[in-house]
Amino acid sequence: MKTKHIFAKVIAWFFAVLALCVTAGISVFFAAVRPVSDSKDAASVKIRVPSGMSVKEVALELKNSGVIRSDRLFYLAARFGIFDGGRPFALKSGVYSVNASMSMGEIYGLLQSGMQEYITVSVPEGLTVSKIAALLEREGVCKASDFIRECRSSQTAAKYNIPASSLEGFLFPDTYFLIPEMDAAAVVQKMADTFFEKVSEIPSLKDKSPAQLFDTVILASIVEREYRIEDEAPVIAGVFANRLRYNIGLQSCATIEYIISEINGKPHPERITYDDLKIDSPYNTYKWAGLPPGPISNPGMVALKAAADPAETPYYYFVLSDPKTGRHTFTKNFDQHRAAENIEKWQAL
Repeated sequence: MKTKHIFAKVIAWFFAVLALCVTAGISVFFAAVRPVSDSKDAASVKIRVPSGMSVKEVALELKNSGVIRSDRLFYLAARFGIFDGGRPFALKSGVYSVNASMSMGEIYGLLQSGMQEYITVSVPEGLTVSKIAALLEREGVCKASDFIRECRSSQTAAKYNIPASSLEGFLFPDTYFLIPEMDAAAVVQKMADTFFEKVSEIPSLKDKSPAQLFDTVILASIVEREYRIEDEAPVIAGVFANRLRYNIGLQSCATIEYIISEINGKPHPERITYDDLKIDSPYNTYKWAGLPPGPISNPGMVALKAAADPAETPYYYFVLSDPKTGRHTFTKNFDQHRAAENIEKWQAL
């Protein structure tokens, strides 16, 4: 009888201690998964999860970043699917914005959601590779030098059958959703892929050879820098087409600006001087007839469509006649052009 009494006491103590341990364990668990900070203003940190990164590595980075209390507990939670009812933890690569006010369970769910942080970058029409690179670096997407190097890679150009050593002209201006510290090659690929997707929507460009498409893009890049009003773009392209047909120099100031700012690395000129028109460069369309060796900007759809289908026009000249609206005056011969220039100068006084 006495033995039974002692055994009952031992059992009772055992379950009491077990209950205490379980209670303590639960308390410790819930304390460990609580947010590190109660402040709603806790600073966010970016957690980069490259492809192939292990859960242990991610957990340690989260701990070192101060957004979870225990990397070991995070790993065990992932290992046994504690926050997912036993389902396997599916870590997805990307860049995530987390902060110390998030619970471990919230961070755990975020890293499986694929809902990584995106940067919205709007690339305007007419920018050059170097200016797009500067924009991307400013927005925290990638280093400008990495982007430029990738764009000026002969291998990258060959991948898209571009008969040049640069992707200048083939980066489509658009709004892109990118991620912080993104691989420059991936950004270039996204922009180039978008360019060829958009080009496929222009019927007259579908069957062009790489060389023919390249020439069209060169023309479009110049039109892009010259037109201001959409309905004038095909007319400006028509003027250039007429000049090309008769081997007359395009005489585009945009190509001179490109030489000064992009090739010679000088500040963008406020005005083009007569000395600038004498610069010895194959891009100088005042000095040489025909198209320059490559595009001078990255054109959008308006300029691409205009270059693909220039307007049939009798004009060989144009001059900006209304700076406020961006309207040009188009003329058939040089005397008319000079007269239009004089009117424009007189109105500016």
